[in-house]
Amino acid sequence: MCGIAGFMAAPGAAPAADLERRARAMGDALAHRGPDDHGIWSHAEAGIALCQRRLSIVDLSPAGHQPMHSGSGRYVITYNGEIYNFQDLRAELEGKGVSFRGHSDTEVMLEAFVAYGIEPTVKRLIGMFAIALWDRQTRELTLIRDRLGIKPLYWAKFGSLFMFSSELKALRAMPGWLARIDRRAVGSYLRHDYVPAPHTIYEGVSKLEPGTILTLPWGGEPKTTRFWDARSIARNGVANPIACSDAELTDQLEALLQDAVKRRMVADVPVGAFLSGGVDSSTVVALMQSANQSRVKTFSIGFDIEDYNEAPHAAAVARHLNTEHTELTVTSDEAMDVIPRLPYMFDEPFSDSSQIPTFLVSALTRQHVTVSLSGDGGDELFAGYNRYHLALKMWRGLSMLPAPARRAMAASIRSVSPDRWSRLLSPLPARLRAGAIGDKLYKMADVLTQPDNSAIYRRLVTHWEPSSVMPAADEYETVLTDKSVSADLPKFLDQMQFLDLVTYLPDDILTKVDRASMAVALEARVPLIDHRVVEFAWRLPHRYKVRNGVNKWLLREVLYRHVPKTLIERPKMGFGIPIGEWLRGPLRDWAESLLDERGLAEEDLLDAARIRQVWQEHLSGRRNWQYLIWNVVMLQAWRQHWMKASVSHAANIH
Repeated sequence: MCGIAGFMAAPGAAPAADLERRARAMGDALAHRGPDDHGIWSHAEAGIALCQRRLSIVDLSPAGHQPMHSGSGRYVITYNGEIYNFQDLRAELEGKGVSFRGHSDTEVMLEAFVAYGIEPTVKRLIGMFAIALWDRQTRELTLIRDRLGIKPLYWAKFGSLFMFSSELKALRAMPGWLARIDRRAVGSYLRHDYVPAPHTIYEGVSKLEPGTILTLPWGGEPKTTRFWDARSIARNGVANPIACSDAELTDQLEALLQDAVKRRMVADVPVGAFLSGGVDSSTVVALMQSANQSRVKTFSIGFDIEDYNEAPHAAAVARHLNTEHTELTVTSDEAMDVIPRLPYMFDEPFSDSSQIPTFLVSALTRQHVTVSLSGDGGDELFAGYNRYHLALKMWRGLSMLPAPARRAMAASIRSVSPDRWSRLLSPLPARLRAGAIGDKLYKMADVLTQPDNSAIYRRLVTHWEPSSVMPAADEYETVLTDKSVSADLPKFLDQMQFLDLVTYLPDDILTKVDRASMAVALEARVPLIDHRVVEFAWRLPHRYKVRNGVNKWLLREVLYRHVPKTLIERPKMGFGIPIGEWLRGPLRDWAESLLDERGLAEEDLLDAARIRQVWQEHLSGRRNWQYLIWNVVMLQAWRQHWMKASVSHAANIH
């Protein structure tokens, strides 16, 4: 696991020492990702420099140093990630007479590129990776990002200068960088809580999309191709469902997951796992323990607020599996101490508030191990999100009502304020009265006016409507508005799972895990989204995902072979924090400073009056606008950190 960066400039325009100085500055910005080693390679005649900051995981010797050259000298690589089937590939290459200097996965991958070619090799890799490969023979740079987007890779081309890096802060380290906020990206961020790929918060800077190869010929323009396409996988999977008995399918999934987990336990450093006590992390830990003779190290954090504390559930699973469990109870003050670090950690606006507990559990885990397995991805693959079932239920009911009737119902709901609805319905029994019921009714009113199921889902995953909070609002179109998705995947559940797989998973969940873990130099591995598991899951008929109201049915069947149902079956909590209460209490002054009317109105980016109105409603307790407020304060905190702190990086809003 590492941080990588590099650039191509005008050939011969700068001496090697100058190229290396610039590359070193980029690498220094990524030192947190790789504290164990650093390396730079440059070629002045070609105008190229590559650098790497290394977190040593496999082959801790100098033989694992990067940038690394292939045995023939043709290729130079700097790469971030892990290849989990490198030992299989190595044995195959040794059978062809290839010899190796060390035992790193990097060297195996390089020699596979020589033997088989770049794309044929990439298609055979099982792993997570962001790769930069320079071909000294053809003078072509190739960037590659793994199938699911586990590892990040950014790139930009300004005139004759091409740059790439694991994080945006390394691009900012290049001399002459001028940060320009992309207004449309701000609109997309307000809707999603993140800037969706391939866009970034900066004009002219892109995320390389998952499953993509970018090639840049010397003196030419970049071109991208896909080596793995999630839409094709989903479409072909639902068209060719697996026909087996329940027991046979459970066996198949368990064997596949067991292999995915075992491969991710290979390391020359200590390995552990995050454990929340939910289905996904418990499955990963159970399979780790079944494959391991010694006790697996597991880690969880708890909060001193009961409604947000999953630690007792994790501890119960750990006791049953007999893991070596470490738990830390975090106070609200300790959690809030993380907040000032978030803008630097995430590089661009990002407002999934579970970024805070993810960082805290990563920091705890790093005190004991260097690698941790995580259970991310199970909800997307096995239909675990509550919103899937909510959207399906809503659409089944609403599709039977004429549009005028739905609009009339929405108008009736909105004729009474949310706080008045909550008071009117307060006499209902608790089992019939959801928390913040007035706010939930208003959300239902929004859903009632949507024209089709796709629009309902888009509304459920929307935070701000950009038009409600930005003057002359604009945003990027995404796959969420692509009408062809419903043609490829006619069933609503398939549509929602696919959309999350290609948007929310890489741009929110995996981004959060990567930045939070790498901020403390911890490698996080995610076995549930091994691409073989993804392809298998898309071939599962719906009854293996949701059965009798139980989500993730088949995944649970695997888990229940190792852990009793009684330890797992409970309402889904998520990885939350009481952000709404904090904003009204200990974070109020901090948020107020970021929501100052003049600051909000700067450069005509946000509608200050509208945001102030929402803020006051939240403070009064009339509405619970916690996620909308967190979205704006994280944007403002990012602007304050990156766009105002340094005069040399002054911003221009375009």
